[in-house]
Amino acid sequence: MSYKVNGRNLWALTVLCLLREGPMHPYQMQRLVRQRHKDRLLDLHRGSLYNTIARLARAGLIEAAGTGRDGRRPERTVYRLTAAGRARVTGWLRDLLSTPAAEPSSFLAAVAFIARLTPAEAAEALAARAAALEAEIASQGNALDEAAVAGHPVLSALDPAIVRVLLLDGAYLHAMRQAELAWVSSLLTELRSGSLSWDYEDITRQVRQASRQAADAEGDISTRQQTE
Repeated sequence: MSYKVNGRNLWALTVLCLLREGPMHPYQMQRLVRQRHKDRLLDLHRGSLYNTIARLARAGLIEAAGTGRDGRRPERTVYRLTAAGRARVTGWLRDLLSTPAAEPSSFLAAVAFIARLTPAEAAEALAARAAALEAEIASQGNALDEAAVAGHPVLSALDPAIVRVLLLDGAYLHAMRQAELAWVSSLLTELRSGSLSWDYEDITRQVRQASRQAADAEGDISTRQQTE
């Protein structure tokens, strides 16, 4: 059975990558995801884990490898990667790293319809976003600095080059937030100076007029083509 994987199957990617480390049961996967803060970075929903494991097993990408338990907890099925699963996760990661994708974004949707607000309303909302971004960037920076790493029970015992690899996702998110803050701040400057302004009713009127003119022009072209 085939199992289509794409950029939105984040639990599937996570399960395959975790099992690349070695066999483990679902509870251990959940625990590692929380410990490594991947649930925050990947927006993983816990209820999807067991469904994903079942689908990956049916597709032949993972398989049961026995049972195990943590302390007094009940026995749980331990899963491992199959040869097909190992090949799939390698190819999938290469595709995700190499191919830019248009990811859905609630912020992008809001920007697309920003004209429905007045410039003053947009500026107020964007100012709040900028403040939130500044706070998040400061928090992320603290989590990535040398002092934070030195105080971490696991990271502090690792080679710095390995720590760098393990924190790349956080570093990427930090860079993206900085870029977003720069863009939002630039837009705020335009709005506050008045160099960017609009009236939604005027926009609607002009768009409707331009649409009618375009339709009329298409009609004229079609008529000429039919008479030629």
